[in-house]
Amino acid sequence: MEQSRTFSHERPIRVFLLDDHEVVRRGIRDLLDGEGDIDVVGEAGTIDHALTRGPALRPDVAVLDVRLPDGDGISVCRELRSRMPGLACLMLTSFDDDDALLDAIMAGAAGYVLKQIKGSDLVAAIRTVASGQSMLDPATTTRLMNSLRGEEEDGGPQDERLAGLSPRERDVLTLIGDGLTNRQIAQRLFLSEKTVKNHISRMLAKLGVERRIQAAVIATEVARAAPVPARAVQDRREPAGRASHRAGG
Repeated sequence: MEQSRTFSHERPIRVFLLDDHEVVRRGIRDLLDGEGDIDVVGEAGTIDHALTRGPALRPDVAVLDVRLPDGDGISVCRELRSRMPGLACLMLTSFDDDDALLDAIMAGAAGYVLKQIKGSDLVAAIRTVASGQSMLDPATTTRLMNSLRGEEEDGGPQDERLAGLSPRERDVLTLIGDGLTNRQIAQRLFLSEKTVKNHISRMLAKLGVERRIQAAVIATEVARAAPVPARAVQDRREPAGRASHRAGG
């Protein structure tokens, strides 16, 4: 990924696909098969299959679905790149998710596009990341940058206890305050349960507490102290208990 690479009909881009929907994989394969400089060398429908087959096939680009029944494509990107540092991972998702984009960048993904992308644009994205360049969906990237720049301004005063937490750890804390289990948090954030457990361990250490219930108490206190946006007030014409529900919002 550090150096620019060139491909041709004689040396096509080797692509590996990971998506749990066979129809999606077949559609992408059919699309790419029509390109002379791209060769789909393999595919997988599960994370275990991807981690077993992927390295053996030595692809140049891995097109990975972000949301999978047995985990997430972002962890697959991280694992595959640890074995193949030159691999370019292109994350493909149905969701316009700021946190997933940030996690993808941290995992070393070279690109992140939505499944609504046109076929010709997907082909162009694969060629772009294969050449060693970055390809991130402009709308999603802009959304993330605006979120990061405006988080402190829009959120008002922040509880000092949360100062050391990452955005993802704050999300996990909020869901713990809502009473969700690790499995439910994993499903909500499109993560594996193992990743959620790791986030919780780091979060507890940063908060200076040892038990999950202590973190839940902090989450509830923070939610009650946080100002409610005007639009949220209009949308939530509910009786008592609004603050506890806000922890999940």
